[in-house]
Amino acid sequence: MPWGLQNRLARIIRPSDGHTIMLAADHGYFLGPTHKLEIPRKTLEPLLPFADAVMVTRGVVRTSIDPGANVPIVLRVSGGASVLNEDLSNEKVTTSMKEAVRLNASAVALSIFVGAAHEHDSLVNLGKLVDEGEEAGIPVLAVTAVGKELEKRDARYLGLACRIAAEFGAHFVKTYFCDDFSKVVESCPVPLVVAGGPKLETELDALELAYESIQEGARGVDMGRNIWQSSNPVGMIRGIRSIVHERATPKEALDLVKGAKPKK
Repeated sequence: MPWGLQNRLARIIRPSDGHTIMLAADHGYFLGPTHKLEIPRKTLEPLLPFADAVMVTRGVVRTSIDPGANVPIVLRVSGGASVLNEDLSNEKVTTSMKEAVRLNASAVALSIFVGAAHEHDSLVNLGKLVDEGEEAGIPVLAVTAVGKELEKRDARYLGLACRIAAEFGAHFVKTYFCDDFSKVVESCPVPLVVAGGPKLETELDALELAYESIQEGARGVDMGRNIWQSSNPVGMIRGIRSIVHERATPKEALDLVKGAKPKK
């Protein structure tokens, strides 16, 4: 792995403990103005100091993140279908590698849709993006998207999708937590980061998701709605941070969440 690529990946996944907290905020590329992310800058600024990286589109980078903010960017570079479309799998690469370099991205991300109508196109997109990433020294994050078919989140399916992503050359993979998640980890030779997914019922549920993910071998989490849709977003990201980097239990982290005062 080239030095520059290793260096960029090390900005995201901390070498000191091998873990990461990514802040997911790329939802607008297919959902539009998502609840609590209607004004990205207002939502993100208080949270960036606690994130190891933020996953966003180039539009949000340009308009809503201060160039002086010392936070690595994982740049969403795929898209092409909105939530109004029944089939979300028809994506292409929509942001060039040259643009990723111009934006000083630490990684680029695209979705793959294993088993969906446009599986072939998404996997070919991944292979081409990995070639470009290797040439530019930028790591590629493959996101094992399931579209609207949430029932696909089982170990057999996710293990298949993650392994294919790794085989195509992805440097790390974002996927979902599931029963027997450790089997997904074991069969994937590159680091896995767990998606937070839709807003869970309670803060403790989200903290337990983060805890169980790390316990079963994930390198970190990429949470969005379970942080910035919380009643106390700053407290929530601090709680997640305590689990991922400080080995706190969910209950210990919940105490931190409740005790942390929101930034105004």
